[in-house]
Amino acid sequence: MSKQGKLYVVATPIGNLEDITLRAIRILAEVDLIAAEDTRRTKILLDRYGITTAATSLYDHNEAGKTPRIIERLTEGAAVAYVSDAGTPGISDPGYLLITESIAREIPVIPIPGPSAVVTALCVSGLPMDRFAFYGFIPTRRGRRRTFLACLSKERKSMVFYESPRRLNETLQDMEDILGDRKIVLARELTKIHEEMLRGRLSEIRGALGEKTLKGEICLILAGAGEDPPPQSDEIIDNLIGRLAADENLSTKDIVERIASESNIPKKKLYERALNVRRKPSK
Repeated sequence: MSKQGKLYVVATPIGNLEDITLRAIRILAEVDLIAAEDTRRTKILLDRYGITTAATSLYDHNEAGKTPRIIERLTEGAAVAYVSDAGTPGISDPGYLLITESIAREIPVIPIPGPSAVVTALCVSGLPMDRFAFYGFIPTRRGRRRTFLACLSKERKSMVFYESPRRLNETLQDMEDILGDRKIVLARELTKIHEEMLRGRLSEIRGALGEKTLKGEICLILAGAGEDPPPQSDEIIDNLIGRLAADENLSTKDIVERIASESNIPKKKLYERALNVRRKPSK
């Protein structure tokens, strides 16, 4: 009887290399191959614990081409571990395709739990954590970002996002404009030397940051809406419509469809507001 391959999905430290489980160290040392998002970063971890297992890269741009080769190794009976740059694979990281292809072929997929930036930031945020929603990276284009945020206006759970330091100030401003001056926690460089936690309302955090640009990985935890969140004002809707029309040059119909598909605003109201915005002379 041929040996059955196994795929281990291994969580690795998000910063401090001591944040790794004994089981993860053992698995990484015992498998036949480690598939890593970035072999250079993974080598630092492997060297720290004297692990000499062969590694191959598997990241966004080669995942489609590389996955079949790794699947072939698994079907031949190899044990493979997948690790991302940091944290738990698949959480806003590559690995989904490899995992789903393994499941489709009935290859055992075994989780090796450990660090996750989402849970690490949430557990010390001071915001409600009995229920939360993780939204990953916020849209980069401002029009899409503002539409995205408007669709979250009635979300009552604490919300967790990742954001780039380069867009942080703009994102915080958009959050305050669209969602109001809510409580927020900014977690930066978690478990690393320059770890920083900023807590306060959006206006307070923006004021504390000023014009400076932070460095490092950033996780944002935003308070959910109250029991009776206020309805979206015509001004907010008009700003969304105007931004989509200016930034993406969409037709009135496309704008209405876009916002309606991502929110609970009635199409009739959106058409009325869109026509009103279109009638206004440009400044």
